[in-house]
Amino acid sequence: MTTPVLRTRLPLVGTTIFTEMSQLAAEQQAVNLGQGFPDFACDPRLIELVDEAMRAGHNQYPFMTGVPALRAAIAAKIAELYGRNYDANAEITVTSGASQAIQTAILCSVHPGDEVIVIEPAYDCYAPAIALGGGVVVPVAMQIGSDGYTVPWDKVAAAVTPRTRMIIVNSPHNPTGSILRAADLAALAAIVEGTDILILSDEVYEHMVFDGQRHESVSRHPVLAERAFVISSFGKTYHVTGWKVGYIAAPASMMVEFRKVHQYNVFTVNTPMQHGIAAYMADPAPYLGLSAFYQKKRDLFRAGLAGSRFELLPADGTYFQCVRYGAISDLPEAEFAKWLTVEAKVAAIPVSAFYGMPTESGVVRFCFAKKDETLLKALETLSKL
Repeated sequence: MTTPVLRTRLPLVGTTIFTEMSQLAAEQQAVNLGQGFPDFACDPRLIELVDEAMRAGHNQYPFMTGVPALRAAIAAKIAELYGRNYDANAEITVTSGASQAIQTAILCSVHPGDEVIVIEPAYDCYAPAIALGGGVVVPVAMQIGSDGYTVPWDKVAAAVTPRTRMIIVNSPHNPTGSILRAADLAALAAIVEGTDILILSDEVYEHMVFDGQRHESVSRHPVLAERAFVISSFGKTYHVTGWKVGYIAAPASMMVEFRKVHQYNVFTVNTPMQHGIAAYMADPAPYLGLSAFYQKKRDLFRAGLAGSRFELLPADGTYFQCVRYGAISDLPEAEFAKWLTVEAKVAAIPVSAFYGMPTESGVVRFCFAKKDETLLKALETLSKL
């Protein structure tokens, strides 16, 4: 008997760099500042609320669209922070993490031959989802200057063709830590106004914006919000990445199509966790205080590298810090990241991994969503390189 050979749907996809670097970090007993997840616990109260939901019997299928109390809490939060009033019943859906929301939004709207503009470096789940939908990735590279990474909107505009179906934006931005500002949203609106181009706005780090700046959600901008899928993540916000609970907001007509796909790729999401998160959201302090919480960690990490040979790039949001390492090594990014893990016992992610085609800029990304003692242990070595 011979096992049939599958013709791959994703010929360009292999094991992700995050898996590779985490495995190498474990083998080398290195401090893992690569993959983006905290090494500290969530608020015990959140676990208590999930436990209460389980004991109250909330253990069967919820509504396909999500627990009503959670959808109402999400809509209320967006209205309070960004001034957009989404209908909790028709325009909010709870998802199995942000990645499922991203894939489902793409699959419900991108047809074979449609073009999707992806601003690179880009989170690695965008391109495979576009490929599964038969779409074509049209990459536009961010510019790197003295003020860090910025989007060249003139090049985005030049990339638009009659086949452009969607533009994907991500702010705060993984991996660069940059943010979109009001002028960026205005530039994006000027590109899409009067067209049928959709926006997918990945805002999973929405509550991690530093130095008194505000998160410019696409939900704030009327022209953009009317054509946008806006996505966020409770895993990132509440330090529970393994729970895989997120949400998506979109105009009702777009959400109808989203839910058609959603009901057949996951159907619904963990019931007691939805109830627990809904109850936890009654107090906005945990997400309103998240920027200050992570800014302290960012500042600790940046201070530890200030006298080193790493060149710190601006980190305006997320829990990532990008650095240039040219004064330390001329190795390509992936090789430098491996060298750093083996020799310095600190794991990082090469930013080149966030491009569709090989692109070297001499930059690696560290994650500072770690206990202070973890960061100090890493800094002890990194500061001496």
